[in-house]
Amino acid sequence: MLGCHVGRCFQVTVAGGSYQEGLTTIIHGAPPDMLLSEQEIYADLLLRKPGADELSSPRLEPDLPLIYSGVNAADTVENAKNTNHTNGTPVTILIPNLDRHFIHIKQYQDTNRTPRPGHASYASFVKYGPADDAIGAGFFSGRYTATIVAAGSVAKKVLKKCGIQVFAYIKEAAGVRCPEMDYQKIFESTEAYKRMRCDLDPFYQDIYVKKRITPEMRFLQKCRVLAEVENEIPEIRARGPKLSAAAVENRYQVHHILNCPDIATANRMLEACNKIARAGDSSGGVVEVVASGVPVGLGEPSFYKLDAELGRMLGIGAVKCVEIGSGYAAKDMLGSRSNDQMHAENGKVVFDSNNAGGITGGLSSGQTIIARLTVKPTPTIDKEQNTIDKYTLKNTKLAAITRRDPTIVARIWPVAESMTAITLLDHLIQHFGYQALREI
Repeated sequence: MLGCHVGRCFQVTVAGGSYQEGLTTIIHGAPPDMLLSEQEIYADLLLRKPGADELSSPRLEPDLPLIYSGVNAADTVENAKNTNHTNGTPVTILIPNLDRHFIHIKQYQDTNRTPRPGHASYASFVKYGPADDAIGAGFFSGRYTATIVAAGSVAKKVLKKCGIQVFAYIKEAAGVRCPEMDYQKIFESTEAYKRMRCDLDPFYQDIYVKKRITPEMRFLQKCRVLAEVENEIPEIRARGPKLSAAAVENRYQVHHILNCPDIATANRMLEACNKIARAGDSSGGVVEVVASGVPVGLGEPSFYKLDAELGRMLGIGAVKCVEIGSGYAAKDMLGSRSNDQMHAENGKVVFDSNNAGGITGGLSSGQTIIARLTVKPTPTIDKEQNTIDKYTLKNTKLAAITRRDPTIVARIWPVAESMTAITLLDHLIQHFGYQALREI
């Protein structure tokens, strides 16, 4: 594969597969002297991992990360206080697969002759041949997106230091759409949702809060703990904290499953998704990503324009469309309405609207950047479908028997948030370098 690398100044390389030993993220360009821990990376990973609720696959992967390189194992000199700080070398993050049992592998072996409609399984077989990693869809599984979230966790930390906030939420699911809301309120709701997920995640509490894994431990010591966890997954989940939907809403003011800032809408989304899932089918939706505090001028025309770079989010599995600002709706606007007029106010430029989504001519305008991703329904469904035997090309039928997500939109938003952060940081570094040279 030649497409597993992205970025120029902040570079990310990913590898691994759904049922391989695990997944790997390698980050080039993380600034030195930044404290980095597995706990904060996992706080992002737990937002997209499977098995967390009724709308995700029942696969029980904890997605516990291991930092393997790129941070200091000890103070560089006595009392330097830079243990576990990045040192400028590539950061490697490993995410072992812990819930891969033969019963599930056998299910894939029994059905891998018949490609799943809507999935990459036919095209990847033709491209890579019989050795194509078809167990659990390999690298074409949504599982690989954990690598993006791991890298995005690092990118978001750097951006936050630079005054840039990136967040995402579910705009639409199963045809139910969230009403327009103030972005500050959406940001606050998303932050509360993330706190809730950490507080109630059994692995976050068992592994990090109880300090079974700490930054001071060596890599092999952490591996020993993960080997124990592999045999304790059901027990850890059983003894994890529990709150009813009503209690979650009362304590955190968020929905207990869906990161949609309007709780009433989230309940309708959940009901619609479950109704479709009970019929053996799946549903899609829309994720909106928002970035505030982005300075003017990010983007490198012509071929690396910022909106074009954000369009790379089409590389996220199940994403079929990426639009910036008014996006598809711009075709029905007049220029007088589409144009974001501006005026000066107290020595600053103020825009009267944001149809451009914060990007004009491929450059950030200083406005809030807004991108929306259309997420298709999960290809794996519990309905009989027409397919072929990929070895004999005989026509046949396929009914899904593997673990599946009723909808993917509830797990795509943290991936979109992370991919946006990776893209913005890559361009921010280029921008700072360009401006520094211009001033010289």
